Amino acid sequence: MIPAPFTYKKAGSIDEALQLLGEHGDDAKLLAGGHSLLPLMKLRLAVPEVLIDLGALHDLAHITADGDQVRIGALTRHRELESSALLAEQVPLLAHAAGTIGDPQVRHRGTIGGSLAHGDAASDLPAVLLALDGVLVVRGPSGQREVPAAEFFTDFFETAVGEDELLTEIRVPANPGEGWDFQKFTKRAIDWAMVGAAVAGDRIGLINMGPTPLRARGVEEALASGSDISAAAQRAAEGTSPPDEPGASAEYRAHLARVLVRRGLETARARRA
Repeated sequence: MIPAPFTYKKAGSIDEALQLLGEHGDDAKLLAGGHSLLPLMKLRLAVPEVLIDLGALHDLAHITADGDQVRIGALTRHRELESSALLAEQVPLLAHAAGTIGDPQVRHRGTIGGSLAHGDAASDLPAVLLALDGVLVVRGPSGQREVPAAEFFTDFFETAVGEDELLTEIRVPANPGEGWDFQKFTKRAIDWAMVGAAVAGDRIGLINMGPTPLRARGVEEALASGSDISAAAQRAAEGTSPPDEPGASAEYRAHLARVLVRRGLETARARRA
């Protein structure tokens, strides 16, 4: 299908992007890589009157070490995450997960900020950021604020980014010795995950197990109380509400979550330095 008519604006700076957002409000949408927004526009599920292109904001595309954390610009593409030597050493979970997204075309265009700001519970990187205890930096007219990943995903396709704000950076702890793993089950390699689990130490982020990205709190509590991996993984679906669809029932997804969390924890323990 063809998108509805819209006005195209290209921001030359963060301040200009915020100014355009302030001018057009609900009528505007931000364009990063476009892999989430453009399909919605073609189906006319999103009908912005103004499209603000962020592609020229090159200062939002970086991966840099900063003390005990790694800072990642919101316009950093998945391929750059996948191929980063710094991430491979300091935050290998993020580098590995980025390399499993879609296909090469998607990874060369999609951005980490776009993926996170879209707030899709079926997307890979939100669960990874939850497991890593990442922090997301949001900038708006009143200045800059930091939002923990646990507070960022607020509802179905909704995040803590306000209508007049812009996600500018992601910060994750550098922990090269921490055990990690990333598991997801798909019908085809390029498909969205039916269910997935991102494991960083004893923290677990779940993919496609509710309306928002989730932490497997039941599993984490069980591990903290001394349960073994097999017993703890049985609580993977606790507190979740997975989609119930013809191709994958809620019961089946709950079973997958238990299996994938167990596998992820076992591999993470084996990788621990």
